[in-house]
Amino acid sequence: MDDDEAIRDALSDLLMLEGFACHPFERASAFLAEVGRASFDCLITDMRMPGMSGLELLEHLRDLGSDLPAIVLTSVVDERTRARSLALGARAWLGKPVADEVLLGQLRLALRDRGAAIPRGPAV
Repeated sequence: MDDDEAIRDALSDLLMLEGFACHPFERASAFLAEVGRASFDCLITDMRMPGMSGLELLEHLRDLGSDLPAIVLTSVVDERTRARSLALGARAWLGKPVADEVLLGQLRLALRDRGAAIPRGPAV
C-alpha cells in the first residue's frame, strides 16, 4: 500500500514477477474495507499516507485482533516510529529506496513464519 502510484506499480510488478499475488491499495481505508472480505498473507505499507498513516493502520489492525504480518517502507527514518511499528507487530522496517532482494527476503520470511505458500520463482 502506497499513495504514490509509481511506487505502488513498481512494487506490484516486482511481486507479480516473483510469483506473488498482489492487491495494491492507494489508501489504508481501501485496504481496511477489504480485510473482512479477502484473505491476505502479508501487508507491505508506506508509513506516510494521507488519511491514515501506516502506524495508525498497524494500530487499527491490532485493535481488530489481526495477526497479519506487515512490512513497513518509509523514506523518513524515525527511531521512535520504527520502534512503535515493530511493537505493533511490523515484521520489518525498511528505508526507501529498498533493494528488491531485501524486500523479497523479508516478505518470504514473513510468509514462512505465517505458514503461507511461498512462490518458488518468477511467474511465467
